[in-house]
Amino acid sequence: MKLRNILSVLAAGMLTLTACEDEKDLIKYEGDLPIKTSTLYMVGDATPNGWSIDSPTPLTATEDDPLVFTWEGSLNAGEMKLCLTKGSWDVAFIRPEINGTAIDKNGATDQKFAMHAGDPDDKWLIADAGVYSLTFDLRNWKYSATYVSGPEAPEIEPIEAENLYIVGDATPNGWNIDDPALLDKKSQYEFVYEGPLNTGEMKACTSAGSWDVAFVRPARADVKINKDGIEENNFVYTTGPDNKWKVEEPGIYRVTFNLKDWTVDVQYVGEFKPASKLYMIGEATEGGWSLDKATEITAEASNDNIFVWEGELGRGTFKAARERSFDAPFYRPATSGITVSDKGVSSHQMVFTTEPDDQWEVTVAGKYRLTFDTEAMTFDAVFISGDVKPAPLYMIGSATPGDWRLDDATEMTPVDGKEGVYTWEGKLVNGEMKACFTKDFGAEFYRPSKEGVTISKNGVSASDMIFRAGDPDYKWNVTDEGTYVVTLDTKNMTITTNFKE
Repeated sequence: MKLRNILSVLAAGMLTLTACEDEKDLIKYEGDLPIKTSTLYMVGDATPNGWSIDSPTPLTATEDDPLVFTWEGSLNAGEMKLCLTKGSWDVAFIRPEINGTAIDKNGATDQKFAMHAGDPDDKWLIADAGVYSLTFDLRNWKYSATYVSGPEAPEIEPIEAENLYIVGDATPNGWNIDDPALLDKKSQYEFVYEGPLNTGEMKACTSAGSWDVAFVRPARADVKINKDGIEENNFVYTTGPDNKWKVEEPGIYRVTFNLKDWTVDVQYVGEFKPASKLYMIGEATEGGWSLDKATEITAEASNDNIFVWEGELGRGTFKAARERSFDAPFYRPATSGITVSDKGVSSHQMVFTTEPDDQWEVTVAGKYRLTFDTEAMTFDAVFISGDVKPAPLYMIGSATPGDWRLDDATEMTPVDGKEGVYTWEGKLVNGEMKACFTKDFGAEFYRPSKEGVTISKNGVSASDMIFRAGDPDYKWNVTDEGTYVVTLDTKNMTITTNFKE
């Protein structure tokens, strides 16, 4: 054997011995393949950073095994799961094998976990708030939990904030996190709200626009606020659990938050008085659906509950609110299909609610006197005169001369002596069409009551029509190009067409 070959054999043997020696240090595993990652996070209202996927709570890899992660600290009562990366919900999460598996004072030792993305969105339930020591072994797909002690008292550090807001169905702006009620900043750490609170829940935050932030909230759920003040003055600043104050009695309150000492003081000022104005919006009004151009109605000087307005209404619908917000509750008819015409209003009963979105429908344009009684919850409409020109009705669509251009919508002509009847004669091409009073794609349209209704030389395949916004966006389909006479009867809700040539 040549010397070069002998040396190669000896080198290979030495490498084999070295590999066998190193193999003693390898950690053996059985079953599932290890989950290889250098980072591990937990997320949920039980964890310190709550449901913030952009800033979840990190666990630490151990020195002995980089695939075993540990963490020790306070967990709230609530839910949690784990992920390998932050910033996205569309990844696989580490979860219990059974949804709702409890982690409590009894702890857990070498329990199996699962890992998958999407549904079912299984999570652990932290049943007992307190300080825990957690271990997640990603090599063997097991976890352990030790209950160390009861909940730690929160470390109170002054909260630096430019703004403070309250949000909840007890507050003026409801659960609208994009526009919560702003408090008045009296000093560096003192914020005050004075105004109406409804029966319901509330909490506070230092920024608007996101639920994935820490909130100022009571240390336990449903701390009461009523005429006697607040049940407990302390608060916590945390992402979870999602505890909220519970307002038991509506009224005017003065609420003072001290962000330095983490306390809140509540004083009952007096009974809630209705707003002095109503704001009426809708296609029947001059300002249409614009809140900025809403028709303002001022309460009577002798009675804050009576609002009277006199003016012109076009055909269409309307409702009224106490504030310029589409998220606010509205005064509206108690049921759908209530009309306002020269005969008055078809039902006087009124409700104040966010939904369903029922509205009064003006079927005869004219000058009216409207009366809103917000105490008796009644509405009245008196027709004064009908000298107002009928509201124009427009056809729009690919079948019409103006196509889908609102500015070029085809105007129909009111028929003299026939209330609510409009007609038009002209050329229609193959395409679709519908009709509206307001040049706005978000407005209500006259349209067929079902899909697939055609207009052809033989007329319209179904004469009944509806007046509705949104989906399903039914339209008449013109299948034969030519000159037509189109007639819409908006009172009897029918359409007729005559093909001329």
